[in-house]
Amino acid sequence: MTVVDINIHHLPEDLFSNPTMLNGFLDSAPRGFGEIARVAQLDDGRQQLILEKPAGYQNLNYVEGDYSAEAKLAAMDEAGVDYGIMRVPVWQEWLPLETCKAVNDNAHEIVKRSNGRLFSTACVPPWGGKENVYELERCVNELGVVGVQLACHYGQLYLDDPVFEPYLKVIERLDVPVIVHHTPLPVEWKTVIDYTNLRREFGRITDQATAVGRELFSGMFDRMPGLRFIHTMLGGNWFANTALLTPHASNKKEAITRLDPTGGEKIKSYLENNIFFDLTHPHSWGKAQVECAIEVNGADHYMFGSSFPVFYGWMSQGVEFLKNTVEISDAEREMVLAGNAKRLFNLPI
Repeated sequence: MTVVDINIHHLPEDLFSNPTMLNGFLDSAPRGFGEIARVAQLDDGRQQLILEKPAGYQNLNYVEGDYSAEAKLAAMDEAGVDYGIMRVPVWQEWLPLETCKAVNDNAHEIVKRSNGRLFSTACVPPWGGKENVYELERCVNELGVVGVQLACHYGQLYLDDPVFEPYLKVIERLDVPVIVHHTPLPVEWKTVIDYTNLRREFGRITDQATAVGRELFSGMFDRMPGLRFIHTMLGGNWFANTALLTPHASNKKEAITRLDPTGGEKIKSYLENNIFFDLTHPHSWGKAQVECAIEVNGADHYMFGSSFPVFYGWMSQGVEFLKNTVEISDAEREMVLAGNAKRLFNLPI
C-alpha cells in the first residue's frame, strides 16, 4: 500500500553554515514580543536553533543535520514511506521575503535530488503585497510546489482576519491547497507555559482548534469557496468539537437565546469542502481517538503526517499504527495513507 507523509519538516540545508541564512531566521523572531531565538551546541558538537517564549521556556529545537535530503530519504526508506511533502515548521510565521525565497529554492533543489519522492510547499509572507504574490506565483508556476503553507496565526491575527484576504484570493485563483501549520504557542499562551508537555503539545492543539473555529464561523469560505485548508494536529482535536460547535436549534421555547442556532448547514458544508486534517503522528493520539476522528469527519478528510524529524521514531510508528492497529476498512486506510494526499495536492504518483 502506497504511503504519503504530508508533514516532513524542511529547513535550508545550509542553515547552520550560511551566516546570512542563519541570521535571516534569528533576526526574524520578534524579540519585542518575547520570542527569543538563539543557537546552542549539543554535547556531540552539533548546533541547534532554539526558540523560547518567554525566556527559559523552549518551544522549538532545530538540530543541525536533521533536515538534509539524505536524512529525509533514509527515514522514509526505513519507515516504508514512498512520498513526502515538505513544509517549514512553525518559523514561517516570521520569515521575511528574501529568506523565504532562499528557503523555497533549497526545497526545490531537494525535490530535484529526491527522484520524484519529495514535494515542496511555498513559504511566503501572507500579506498580499505584489512582491509576495510574485514569489507565490514563482513557486507554483516555476518551482512546481504542490501547495502553500501558512501559520494558523500571524502575531495576534488568525487567518479569518481581512488583512489576509488579498493573499488568500490569489491562492484560490492558483487552485492549490493550503497546509495550515501550528505556531509555537496560541495567541493566549500564558496558561500553558509552565509544563513542557502542556506547552509543546496542548498549546499547539489549542492554537489549531481556535484557528479552525474562527475560519468556520467567519464566513470566509463564502467569499473564497475554492480554498482548501489542511490543518495540523487533527485540527486541534476538531473531531471532538464537530457536533458541539455546529449550531443547533432548541426544541423548546427558551427564555433567552444563549447560543446562535443558525448556520449549521453552512458549517457542515465548510467542513465537507474547505477543511481537512493532517493526522499528525497518529499513534500518539491513540487507537480510539483516531478511529473516532475518521468516523466523525470522514476518512476522506485525513492524511498521514509524521512531523519528522521532531522524533525520528514517529514516522515508522505512525505508518505501522495506521497499517496494523487502527481498525478501519482497506478503502479508508488507502485514503488516509495516500489517496487523499494524491487527490488534494494533485501529486503525480
